[in-house]
Amino acid sequence: MATSIAICSGKGGVGKSNITVNLAMVYQSMGKKVAIFDADFGMANSHILMGINPQHYISEALSGEKPISEIACPGPRGVNVYSGGSGLLEVLNLDKTKRFQTIRLMDEIEDQMDILLVDVPAGASDNSVSFVSAADRAVVVLVGEPTSFLDAYSFIKACHLEMKITDFTIVVNMANNAAEAKKHFDRFNAIAMQFLDVRLRFGGQIPMSQRMRKAVINRVPITARKSDLPEVIAFQSLAKQVLDAPMNTTKGIRFFQQGKSGEG
Repeated sequence: MATSIAICSGKGGVGKSNITVNLAMVYQSMGKKVAIFDADFGMANSHILMGINPQHYISEALSGEKPISEIACPGPRGVNVYSGGSGLLEVLNLDKTKRFQTIRLMDEIEDQMDILLVDVPAGASDNSVSFVSAADRAVVVLVGEPTSFLDAYSFIKACHLEMKITDFTIVVNMANNAAEAKKHFDRFNAIAMQFLDVRLRFGGQIPMSQRMRKAVINRVPITARKSDLPEVIAFQSLAKQVLDAPMNTTKGIRFFQQGKSGEG
């Protein structure tokens, strides 16, 4: 059975999609079959970071124009991208029925992947919270800024109160060093523990570097380069931490778990 991992954030601009893409590359290099579902409908950009241009979008599968199997856009190392599309205003916020249909669409291609990475829209919209709840694990990306802390806290609070999600892996992006990142996590964790009944796990940090900036500009994931780079090692460590994290045990609609009790 494939596993699903939601990559999310409380606000935009924290590098969520870049982390999604590079995790996909790392998992693929580990011998896993990996797909990215860019669930940021109407504003998807994971494909840009991979240097590819999807010709078809999830909305076409939802409308019945094409089967989901024909939506895939092959990326580096064989990572398939299922894009929500860019500039498609009609799908910016799906209704409950469309969200259910989208999650169930993934059942049709489960045998084509070991890991599904869901690039969740930033913020606590209905789309975002629903897709996080449907995933086996939730990874929250933040940076060491007060606004990022506040938005990440609000996002986790919404997921917990609305969907009863209790376990989250936190990754500190754009960190100057590991010690600083851990300090940011400890501060954020202390705030969350004071007010929310959740368990936060430190997944690690992704450094800010000139190499990382160039990779984004050049549309080539940094993990496509040699594996002894500090940035690549950081992504490899994060990838392992995420798979070791506790599974989401909430009931309801789930990716690849149609037969589980409580769904519907």
